[in-house]
Amino acid sequence: MILYDYILSPECYTARLMAALLGKRFEQVAVDFHPGAEHRGAAFRQINPAGSIPVLVDGPLTLTEPAAILNHLVADAPEWLGQGPLVQEWLARATHLAASLGGARAHEMLGQPGDLDRLQADGIMWLRILEAALTEARINGHAFLTGPAPTIADIAVFPHVALAPDGGVSLDDYPAIRLWLRAVRSLEGFIEMPGIHRLHDLSPEPNNEIGGDPVVASA
Repeated sequence: MILYDYILSPECYTARLMAALLGKRFEQVAVDFHPGAEHRGAAFRQINPAGSIPVLVDGPLTLTEPAAILNHLVADAPEWLGQGPLVQEWLARATHLAASLGGARAHEMLGQPGDLDRLQADGIMWLRILEAALTEARINGHAFLTGPAPTIADIAVFPHVALAPDGGVSLDDYPAIRLWLRAVRSLEGFIEMPGIHRLHDLSPEPNNEIGGDPVVASA
């Protein structure tokens, strides 16, 4: 497998992270997304006419959508697909997080155009939706987004949320989200990217009351 990759792209990171958690390897081809805009050039558009990253090539198969890439990577690890439609629903919601929180980050870090106030407001709306879902999950005794075990939904949503502060959106008001971020970081095989650190690099999380039950996160 070949991954056309940009180190600062959250979507590319989801592919790298999922492969690492599965113990899979692929050849990484660096794309000069910024400032070179290599993804817009004729050579890259021969690979992906849409000019977007990531791109995963596996033999005759070329995948250009992050959700499709995640689904393909776990084809032989069905436990990562979870049960029921909620996993795929959160894959779709990850695109909204990319457009809002990811857009704010791209504006602040890469100078990409956009209405920062609107992007941040939309991102906060989605964080509140995520916080409510994760609070309910914890009330039910689950550490992850759709149940007791991680799925590709967690991997798809994780990067844009973890990187929200880069776009000027604080996570201080979201205790369930912060605990979930730690749960993802605690997975065996977890790898970091610029702006996303390993669990042992973080300060301990204080005790939180979520849904009336004390929840303690270990550092």
